[in-house]
Amino acid sequence: MNVFGVVIPQWFWDYSGSVAVVISLIYLFKKQIAYWHWSNLSVVPFFILFVLQGAWLFAGLQVSYLIFGIHGLYLWFLEQRRDRGEIRFNEPAWYAVTWVVSIAIFGYTVYLTDFSNPWNWLQFAIVGIQLIANFGTTRKWTWSWLVWIVTNVMSIVYFSHAQIWGQFGLQFILIALSVKGWMDWANDDKHLESRGINRVEAIS
Repeated sequence: MNVFGVVIPQWFWDYSGSVAVVISLIYLFKKQIAYWHWSNLSVVPFFILFVLQGAWLFAGLQVSYLIFGIHGLYLWFLEQRRDRGEIRFNEPAWYAVTWVVSIAIFGYTVYLTDFSNPWNWLQFAIVGIQLIANFGTTRKWTWSWLVWIVTNVMSIVYFSHAQIWGQFGLQFILIALSVKGWMDWANDDKHLESRGINRVEAIS
């Protein structure tokens, strides 16, 4: 890719996005807002990478991630203020808005995708399941980590075929981090339940 006369290789977008994802998950374990900043940052190189690859479903997923990221960042802020008794907000509307937009993006990228290529069906399955996982993460539901593991395993197969090696290696790291995240959140859930507190009420 040529940017202002400088040729940027595909691997740069691949690996820079992967590093940002790993950093974001470290913050997610602690339920810190910096998670959203690093997650949103990873969207840009990944979007460029998948457009260059012609992987429209994955490219569209990055746009959805950005929407989820901006929404999730602001939603955590609203929930913090709600838990301090400062405000009330229309929670069902806020929780539903990203689904509407993301499903629209998903539908458009499905329209752009050539399903005569059987590998695009795998791409379709990965993207669909990851949207569910990402929504669960936004809501801090512990089961979302298990769904991420499923999509990571599926992605290993896809990225090996596509020879996108940064993403391929990233999936193994994500599986390990997802196992840790699931264990940490499950333990946290037990601690919160013993105090009569729901996870969504415990935003740091």
